[in-house]
Amino acid sequence: MPTSVMVTGGLGYIGSHAVQRLLRDGHEVVIVDNLFRGHREVLELLAQEESVATRMHFVHADIANRSLVRKAIMQHRVDVVMHFAALAYVGESVESPLTYYRNNVAGLIELLTAIDEARRITGLGVSRFVFSSTCAVYGDTGDAERPLAEDTVLAPVSAYGRSKLMCEQILRDEAARLAASDVPIACAALRYFNVCGCDRTGVLGEDHRPETHLIPIILEVASGKRSHVAILGDDYATPDGTAIRDYVHVEDLVDAHVRVMNVIKPGQHRVYNVGTGRGASVLEVLRAVQQVTGVGIPTRVLGRRSGDAARAVANASCIMRELDWKPSVPQLPDMIASAWSWVRRHPGGYAS
Repeated sequence: MPTSVMVTGGLGYIGSHAVQRLLRDGHEVVIVDNLFRGHREVLELLAQEESVATRMHFVHADIANRSLVRKAIMQHRVDVVMHFAALAYVGESVESPLTYYRNNVAGLIELLTAIDEARRITGLGVSRFVFSSTCAVYGDTGDAERPLAEDTVLAPVSAYGRSKLMCEQILRDEAARLAASDVPIACAALRYFNVCGCDRTGVLGEDHRPETHLIPIILEVASGKRSHVAILGDDYATPDGTAIRDYVHVEDLVDAHVRVMNVIKPGQHRVYNVGTGRGASVLEVLRAVQQVTGVGIPTRVLGRRSGDAARAVANASCIMRELDWKPSVPQLPDMIASAWSWVRRHPGGYAS
C-alpha cells in the first residue's frame, strides 16, 4: 500500500537507490539531504522516470534542523522514515570522533525529537523507522572464521562503529518508551556489510568524494584514474593472505530495507544482518574486476591497516528466514559489472 516515506541522506549512494525503489513501488518520497556528500543531480535523473516528479519532494536540510524536518513530516504526513544520513568513513571517524558523534548520534536525537514534536502537534506520526546501521558495530573479529550473527559480541573499534551502536540503542529505548503510547513506533536496524554495485537500469551509481571503497577504487584504476591499487596486508590467516569481506549488491540491500519497512509492527525493535553469507578476498575481487573489465590492475602491497579483521562475513539467515529475503545479484562479477557499466557511462561521476 503506498505511503509517505522520508529518506534522510536520500541523495547519497545507498539513499538514492532507496528513493528510486520507493518511487517505483508507488510511494510518496520526501528526501532530506544537506548535500554535503549527496548529489543534487540525482533529483534530475529520478524525475525523468514516468509519474515520479509529483511524488518526490526535496528538503535541503541537515537532519539536525529540527524545525525544517518537523515541518516536512507534518506537511507530507510522513508515516515511515528510512534513515541513511550519516558520516561513514572509519578512518575519518578516528581523526575526528566528535564530528561523527555530533552528526550521527546527536543528529539522530534531533531527528527523533522532530518526529516526537510532530506527533504531539498533530496526534499522528511516524509509525516505522528503518535505520541504516553497519557491521562495524561488531568491531575487530580477529581471525574468526565463523560468519557474524546478530548475537555476536558488539565491540566496535572506531568512532563510526560506536556512533552506529549508540544509535541502535537510542532507537531501542525510543521504541520501548512509545510502546504503550497512543502512537507507538516500530524500529529496525539493518547491519550490512560491504555494499557495492549500481542500479542495473543505469540511472544511479556510486560517486564518493573521496572514494574509499575497494571495488570503485579498482574500477578507477581500470578506467585510468589511478595508477594502482594498494593492498593493505597480504599476511592474514586466509587462503591467499588478503582480507575477506562479504559483498552485497546495493539493490538487494534496498530490497531488505523495503521488506523490513513492510512488516515491522508498532512497538517492535528488530535487528538484521544483510549480506550474502559468502566472502571474497581482496585478490579475488581484483581477479573478478579484471574478468569483467578486461583490464590488468597493477597493485602494491602495503602493511595492514589498524583494526582490520581477517574476515567479516555475514550470517544473514535471520532476515532470509523471517522476511524471505535473498540476494537477487548473488555473484560478485555481476555486482562489479553493474558498477563498471555506470562508470563507463559516467566517467566523471554525476558531474558528467
